Amino acid sequence: MLSTLLLQVAGAESFTGKVVGVTDGDTVSVMRDGAAVKVRLHGVDAPESKQSFGSRAKQACSSLCFGQEVNVEVRDVDRYGRLVGAVYLQDGTYVNQALVAQGMAWWYERYAPGDRALASAQESARQSGVGLTWF
Repeated sequence: MLSTLLLQVAGAESFTGKVVGVTDGDTVSVMRDGAAVKVRLHGVDAPESKQSFGSRAKQACSSLCFGQEVNVEVRDVDRYGRLVGAVYLQDGTYVNQALVAQGMAWWYERYAPGDRALASAQESARQSGVGLTWF
């Protein structure tokens, strides 16, 4: 199955689908070719649902994109077989960046080094004292 998924990723760098589930603040399920696939948001990290601030991060992600058509730019497949991608709403909103800017996720510099959009969003959230970024 993973090899099939890797072939799909290699053959298609982006896709559009409806967000049909939100696992937590950094993982969503998006419809692709008639099936829901998990997409881990590239370059961000949010608390798990049962951790402090986790339910707020999940709610923020859900409020932003649940039920919305999104464009996913696939960047990788993680060790759990999830796609890793940049997610954009139809109006162009970069979901990954929006969650960091709201203080609902951190810039995961290890996996997105030099990503100025995420770095700037995190610094703005810190300076504003919003969300979890001040921890």
